[in-house]
Amino acid sequence: MSSQNAPQPPAPATDAPATPPVAAAPRSARTSAAKPERTRMFADGAGPAADPAGSHFERRIRSFQPRRSRVTTGQGEALRRLWQVWGIDVDGQRVLDLDEMFGGRPVVLEIGFGMGEATARMAADDPDTGILAVDVHTPGQGNLLNLADQLGLDNVRVANGDAVILLREMLAREALAGLRVYFPDPWPKTRHHKRRLVQPEFLSLAAPRLAPGALLHCATDWEPYAEQMHDVLSAHPAYENTVTLPGPAVEGTDGVVRHGYAPRPAFRPRTRFEGQGLDKGHVVHDLLFRRAAPAAG
Repeated sequence: MSSQNAPQPPAPATDAPATPPVAAAPRSARTSAAKPERTRMFADGAGPAADPAGSHFERRIRSFQPRRSRVTTGQGEALRRLWQVWGIDVDGQRVLDLDEMFGGRPVVLEIGFGMGEATARMAADDPDTGILAVDVHTPGQGNLLNLADQLGLDNVRVANGDAVILLREMLAREALAGLRVYFPDPWPKTRHHKRRLVQPEFLSLAAPRLAPGALLHCATDWEPYAEQMHDVLSAHPAYENTVTLPGPAVEGTDGVVRHGYAPRPAFRPRTRFEGQGLDKGHVVHDLLFRRAAPAAG
């Protein structure tokens, strides 16, 4: 019999304890080990916070995605130098004193300002109106602060965070002389329509913060979203169209004929983004509605 087939003696006994199996790391630990913790872009108070409202408020479907993409040297320098002067984190923990902040000027809230060029131009053209501009795009926040500084504007404040929390928690009743929503994310896929900002619930939230007669101005180059804006604004009892109805007839993408779109007012500059849309054949619709006086009683 070959040695390969011969029976082998049993292994000698040992008193050493068996090596215990190594427990697998918890999923969260494995994830955190694989993905190093993200460093903060700015030290506390030296720039916009990554999540100013934190976990103080309920989770809900949001109309935006935070975009803290890379800032340029100039944008970062403007944020570090000017945020403590003109910046506001939307933490929902206090009510803003707009009279003190803007020296008694009437104040317009602008939701979503991109890189801020149009906002800065409107502020320069109308220095007697304050603009509270809110967005979640860090490079745009830095760019607007830089433009305001270069142009010597003192009627712009830049807010960082969720506009819904800003409206609901941080603005007093009838505090606003106007509300601007220019080219919001259209969320074009049907399953994402619930993320669109201009919905009946949003209009109901905004209405008490608008003084009677305050102008709500929406603009978009996405026609189906313009149609939705038109329909919800026309149906809401807190708003009335500034365009004399019926006005020009516009057939929508759904075949419905609507009236009451407004021509672009002179105070809204044509932006680079808007020009690109027009070059692609997009149609821009403006909607100008006024906050109706609350019913007596």
